[in-house]
Amino acid sequence: MQNTIEAQTSTQLYLQDVHRAFDGYKAINGLSLVIAKGELRAVVGPNGAGKTTMLDIITGKTRPDQGRVVWDVDTDLTRMDEADTARLGIGRKFQKPTVFETLTVEANLMLALAGQRGVAATLFHKLSGQEAKRITELLELVRLGDARTRLAGGLSHGQKQWLEIGMLLAQDPQLLLVDEPAAGMTDAETMRTAELLKSLAGKHSILVIEHDMDFVRALDCKVTVLHRGAVLAEGSLDHVSANPEVIEVYLGR
Repeated sequence: MQNTIEAQTSTQLYLQDVHRAFDGYKAINGLSLVIAKGELRAVVGPNGAGKTTMLDIITGKTRPDQGRVVWDVDTDLTRMDEADTARLGIGRKFQKPTVFETLTVEANLMLALAGQRGVAATLFHKLSGQEAKRITELLELVRLGDARTRLAGGLSHGQKQWLEIGMLLAQDPQLLLVDEPAAGMTDAETMRTAELLKSLAGKHSILVIEHDMDFVRALDCKVTVLHRGAVLAEGSLDHVSANPEVIEVYLGR
């Protein structure tokens, strides 16, 4: 009983036998997954494996047909919408960066810190000492300290990804859902992004969807392989890479 209680209280997110079909197509088909508090997890799989639908279900964008989706031991996420899950502390970063390109890097972070204040009110708002300190901390964390006054539209693709991660962190989420952050990055940016996400683990739980195996290896974390809407294999990258089924459906292609 003691072990069961410890396992529950250390769990951030729990999916059990989740199903979701679209016009008869089973996008999610008996998916079960456990993410521990502070864990960094990579999720890989071929196109159509159910990765994006899984994120949609976790964030309340899509409701499952059946199954349990539990947050922090006892909160039922299947009753939540996207605004509800964001308030709970679930932050999602989509594959394409959605920064405000005509604003400076600092202004983007100000908007993220402001929440519902609105763009105009935020830009004319005088930062408190605590807010200014937090923005500086975020800039250093995502390694954009030298780009504070640059327009976000002038950043490289990788820098825009880091800025958006910083904007997510400004809302202090407990769980970050990060969709293919390495797509379109240079090799150097890819490795730097892996270092950034690894540095955030512990304080935050992080679930990363990714196709780039070099990036997944750099994350050095547990890997979940999805196939046809369910978990095919889990473990270290070396462990799942040696699985004959994984080789057949994903790595061998």
